[in-house]
Amino acid sequence: MTTTVQEEEAPVRSMWRQGLEVFSENRLALVGVGIFVLLAAFCFLGPIFYHTDQVHTDLAKVFLSPGTAGHPLGTDGVGYDQLGRLMLGGQTSIVVGLAAGLLATVVGTVWGAIAGFAGGWADAVMMRVVDAMMSIPALFLFMLMASIFTPTVPMLIVIIGAFAWLGPARLVRGEALTLRTREYVIAMRGMGGTGGRAVRRHIIPNAIGTVIVNATFQIADAILYVAYLSFLGLGVPPPAANWGGMLSDGLSDTFSGHWWLLYPPGIAIILIVLAFNFIGDGLRDVFEVRLRRR
Repeated sequence: MTTTVQEEEAPVRSMWRQGLEVFSENRLALVGVGIFVLLAAFCFLGPIFYHTDQVHTDLAKVFLSPGTAGHPLGTDGVGYDQLGRLMLGGQTSIVVGLAAGLLATVVGTVWGAIAGFAGGWADAVMMRVVDAMMSIPALFLFMLMASIFTPTVPMLIVIIGAFAWLGPARLVRGEALTLRTREYVIAMRGMGGTGGRAVRRHIIPNAIGTVIVNATFQIADAILYVAYLSFLGLGVPPPAANWGGMLSDGLSDTFSGHWWLLYPPGIAIILIVLAFNFIGDGLRDVFEVRLRRR
């Protein structure tokens, strides 16, 4: 009994070890992990050591330049410390990006798996819904919904996740169309297994590589969507902050010489998006069958 369990666990450990080896071969993927860890630590652990007031304005400290005592990155147009603001804005951008990206991945995976496995008229109807929604520019839909509902953090997560699932749905549906003709799925159905069991136990688990890789890109896209909405004035209202809103505020002030309000949030957005794209490339290598066989 013990020997059998050990024999079953050995291939699992070997698979994880092989996956880590393939991932570590991708230097950009490791750079992406490092960037994300540093940014997450900066945003969530930074405020523990660097205390600032991001609620009350201080008009006596408006537009202080970087290097001013107590304000390493200066202050903005209402006296908020820019470094503390960057930490607070990063929390919102990362949380909304992660939650909306994962929500879109889950919804898209379930939708695509059901449509691809069911086939026939169900597949046709479900995918026509996807095609119809994809024909409308995503940014327009986000702007419409954000203008109708109050843009809080939970609402931004729902708005972005509710429309960003279309891409994952099409990807998983393509995987499901292939997987439903595999011998083990046909055998399970022949033994009386239900369609729901086939989707849960075979379609989604065997498409997990595509799902995980796509999830990283969905998170990066969600962070960009948050920046887009905030740049257009549809982000979370003050005193809350996010990098897109800071970028929008900094753009108007840059022409007055306040460059420190523009570059830090812009660089932060670029770095976090690059990090998730690098991680996604590394995960794609891990789940690539040809590389794992090699």
